[in-house]
Amino acid sequence: MQPDDPVCFCFKVSLHKVAGYLNREQPRVPSQLSECLGAGTGCGWCVPDLEQLHDRWQRGEPITLPGSESERALIRSQWQKDRRAERQAGSSQNSG
Repeated sequence: MQPDDPVCFCFKVSLHKVAGYLNREQPRVPSQLSECLGAGTGCGWCVPDLEQLHDRWQRGEPITLPGSESERALIRSQWQKDRRAERQAGSSQNSG
């Protein structure tokens, strides 16, 4: 993953911005990363990545994630499709 690649696609929060926020603000818990331009507050797909980045930062490890922007975008797209299908299946069970 490159520094300018988005961690949070909803709000276009890059890895570089997250790393800067971690180093500058030193958040105590991963959920505080939402204060970094709203990261993790849109669709929610990036929340596990934000938690992983926070954990890596706390351990003094490099702040990075695997995969390219296009690979991550593809994974997110599939995640969104699966999530929509789950919601539709749930709503059809509730209406019957």
